[in-house]
Amino acid sequence: MIEIINLHKSFGNKHVLRGLNLRIEKGESMVIIGGSGSGKSVLIKHIIGLLKPDKGKVMVDGKDIAQLTEKELYEIRKKFGMLFQGAALFDSMKVWENVGFVLLKERKISEKDAKRIAIEKLDMVGLSGVENLMPSELSGGMKKRVGLARAIAYEPDIMLYDEPTTGLDPVMADAINDLIIEMNRRLSVTSVSITHDMHSANKIADRIAMLHEGCIIEIGTPHEIGSSMNPSVRQFINGSSVWPAGEVVDEISFRRA
Repeated sequence: MIEIINLHKSFGNKHVLRGLNLRIEKGESMVIIGGSGSGKSVLIKHIIGLLKPDKGKVMVDGKDIAQLTEKELYEIRKKFGMLFQGAALFDSMKVWENVGFVLLKERKISEKDAKRIAIEKLDMVGLSGVENLMPSELSGGMKKRVGLARAIAYEPDIMLYDEPTTGLDPVMADAINDLIIEMNRRLSVTSVSITHDMHSANKIADRIAMLHEGCIIEIGTPHEIGSSMNPSVRQFINGSSVWPAGEVVDEISFRRA
């Protein structure tokens, strides 16, 4: 479904991605972990074609998306749904209008049908009866659910999740994890999530890939990643500011990691 080959990306003097390689199989849930500033968001923007690589390829269904025309890229983006970190709802629109936005603006279906589909998707994420509320009337967890309903409204083949549990309390974060698992099961989608939340990663992933210093340094099942002897992986999953060997990581070194 998705293959990333020798991907490089720099911004000025900052070399963010340094020959990254990753293959994501159709139907699997891949979770990419890594510290703040490690390039997770840069990677996901390449997958959806928002950024073009300096070098390397991003293949989606056998097509190098960096080589596509604007029209071809627009068509391939229809395969994707995305849950943004902050839900990214339109404050001036009702909940159902947010969920049905793409259906109304791009698929040109009637308002009646768009609202019906929006209500169906809201029900799928456990939000019945909120379709006429405004985003300002929702809690953070509810906004995430609305964002997820919008992402699945046009039945994508690939779901991208950008820090899906950030800013949520542990109970609501776990509810979002359960929703992601349920959506994967019901819709048979390929999922790519980026997160630094190891509880979430271990729960939703078929495989976890660790991004460090611009490369994938280890990939495996949650159990395999949890058993890794790689010092950088061990430090990250343990959430420690001390290297396994006992060396304290200073602020500059931590940023580089």
